Amino acid sequence: MSSIHIKNARIINEGRDFKGDIFIKDEYIVAAGNTDNITIPHDALVIEAGGLILIPGIIDDHVHFRDPGLTHKGDIHSESAAAVAGGVTSFMDMPNTKPQTITVSLLDEKFRNASEKSFINYSFYIGATNTNIDEIMKADPAHVCGIKLFMGSSTGNMLVDEERTLRELFANAAIPVVAHCEDEGIIRKNSDLYRNKYGNDVPVSMHPGIRSREACYTSSFHAVNLAREFNTRLHILHLSTADELKLFRNDIPLEEKRITAEVCVHHLWFEESAYEILGTLVKCNPAVKTAYDRDALQKALNNDIIDVVATDHAPHTLEEKKNTYFNAPSGGPFIQHSLQAMLELWHRNIIGISKIAELMCHNPSRLFNINKRGFIREGYKADLCLIDPSRPYTVTKDNILYKCGWSPLEGTTFSSTIVKTIVNGTVVWDEGNINKNFRGQQLDFTR
Repeated sequence: MSSIHIKNARIINEGRDFKGDIFIKDEYIVAAGNTDNITIPHDALVIEAGGLILIPGIIDDHVHFRDPGLTHKGDIHSESAAAVAGGVTSFMDMPNTKPQTITVSLLDEKFRNASEKSFINYSFYIGATNTNIDEIMKADPAHVCGIKLFMGSSTGNMLVDEERTLRELFANAAIPVVAHCEDEGIIRKNSDLYRNKYGNDVPVSMHPGIRSREACYTSSFHAVNLAREFNTRLHILHLSTADELKLFRNDIPLEEKRITAEVCVHHLWFEESAYEILGTLVKCNPAVKTAYDRDALQKALNNDIIDVVATDHAPHTLEEKKNTYFNAPSGGPFIQHSLQAMLELWHRNIIGISKIAELMCHNPSRLFNINKRGFIREGYKADLCLIDPSRPYTVTKDNILYKCGWSPLEGTTFSSTIVKTIVNGTVVWDEGNINKNFRGQQLDFTR
């Protein structure tokens, strides 16, 4: 039994920006905004917010925590620690691990592992292959966040490239299909062209030419058409081009959409000049593209075409990343600093603070039908993040919590600091300290 009284916070929730108090008892929000009629226990933890910003905890629908089998890069314990330091209270983890999470029994093992290791709440995707449709159909919609579909190959080589399998999956999926969309034929053709030109010394700056805008749009277009044909609940991951934005609607509420879109922080933050500075450290799939694409994605945050902002957090060791172009794996660590990066866009007047809460907290909950999370509402789980928007924070090797020990944002100074993160009514991140005895809960879904 525990209780927390947060006083005088600037609360950002469901389009409102107001000053108020929050009272938490055990795991739940009991009162939000006004606590005058609540009897506060004498032993309640009092947090004097003093006007600091309070938002729901971030729900990241797209991470690769590398557990099991790739734990030299990261694991559920290390990466959930980094996540909670960044204001993230729930994650949904991808299946391209070793072994690949392509059966219900392997899913169950991941849930057991997370219950022992994770500082925050969790769910896991079951992965699609060309041969496991029957196994996918066994996934429990109340406990499994979605089906991960690689329509372009990436880390883990889980490409689904048989049209018969794609059509069967889209016709029968009972939970959301989330898709990595890059056309494999176009990528292979482009790879051959650049190999012929450069041999084994292809510059990393050619990455957006190999994993091109055509590859992204062609694959996303195909996925959208399949979803429309079968009325499938489809969520397309990590948009990277302005071209793809035209595939999505913004004339209906999110709850009515059958096809939704995600953008990741690195595609909002970087553009192709970053390859000259960071090299393979910023190599990811799909590729970071032009400043025009980045700016179009930023603008789309405010017009309801993009529904979710996530990270595609995908750590690799520095030794792995500092390799030649074709040998360096794609992906990078972002989850510890995703909220701070988005808040920086707010400071630059690119996006509103309420829109950040919508895209990173409310909409993931709505889109996946997460039970009682993602909002500051009475009766909801107390997953919250307290932010000081005026305390600068510089990313350094000393404060990076990823097991891989590096970040492409190292040296960046953000205007905001994550002060506290509350998970299920417990302060888990507090001014640089983690409650190491706390463990998160399995997410459940109202489907």
